[in-house]
Amino acid sequence: MFVGSGCAALIYEIVWFQLLQLVIGSSSISLGILLGTFMAGMCLGSLLLPRVVPAREHPLRVYAWLELGIGGLAIVILIGMPLVGGVYTAWAGTGVVSIVMRAVAAGVCLLPPTMLMGATLPAISRWVRATPEGIAWLGFFYGGNIAGGVFGSLIAGFYLLRMFDVTTATFAAVAINLGVGLMALVFASTSSYADASTASTSPERRAHPRGGWAVYVTIALSGLTALSAEVIWTRVLSLLFGGTVYTFAMILAVFLVGLGIGSTIAAGFSRGASSPRRALGWCQLLL
Repeated sequence: MFVGSGCAALIYEIVWFQLLQLVIGSSSISLGILLGTFMAGMCLGSLLLPRVVPAREHPLRVYAWLELGIGGLAIVILIGMPLVGGVYTAWAGTGVVSIVMRAVAAGVCLLPPTMLMGATLPAISRWVRATPEGIAWLGFFYGGNIAGGVFGSLIAGFYLLRMFDVTTATFAAVAINLGVGLMALVFASTSSYADASTASTSPERRAHPRGGWAVYVTIALSGLTALSAEVIWTRVLSLLFGGTVYTFAMILAVFLVGLGIGSTIAAGFSRGASSPRRALGWCQLLL
């Protein structure tokens, strides 16, 4: 299911990149706004799901409705993007005003579906037991999501948008969401789920390790530099290969392959590392 979810998500990202180019242009600023909005929506979704959806709800059922919601919003974006483009054209100015209006246009279009995308992993993680075996399953889910994303970026850039158009590509991704959602509903009806939050609740909250905030800040800065590098690499490689959808799809695929390989190596290395924080620091220095 997570392979299909990742495949659909990257098809959407490339399709929306094409659609937003018609609205806010194809500059590096526009690409940065697109990627920033995409990641912001996923961040908000992962943060809001535990606060909005009760833990007693079956995780697979929640996951299914998220997938179906993503597909529905994708159709809304396909229909509503020209309307947003008309509003942007009427109100866009120059300089800072233009950048703000680009961000507003991207946010209106992309935040709702990307928030649902960001909520999928927290939703499915409730179904996994908090044991070493369960955490390993989360790693498999993440790896499957990346593998699906690589396939989705390649098939969107080199087949769907080459042979067809954004409408066909969108409905192909919607069909994947629909299939994943229905599959999750079937699994939810045949699998049991017990809310583990009530059993693990205690008067004392789990103590957080000292200096944990520094790790969060480091990871946040790592994400900032990674997305900045992606924008720069896209801009530089566009000068070599041309600013086409093929270049964007290829960069996304290579970026995701690198993330998958790196996370796999790091997962194996971190089990025997005496100081994971020091390993994180060396990774940042090597970057």
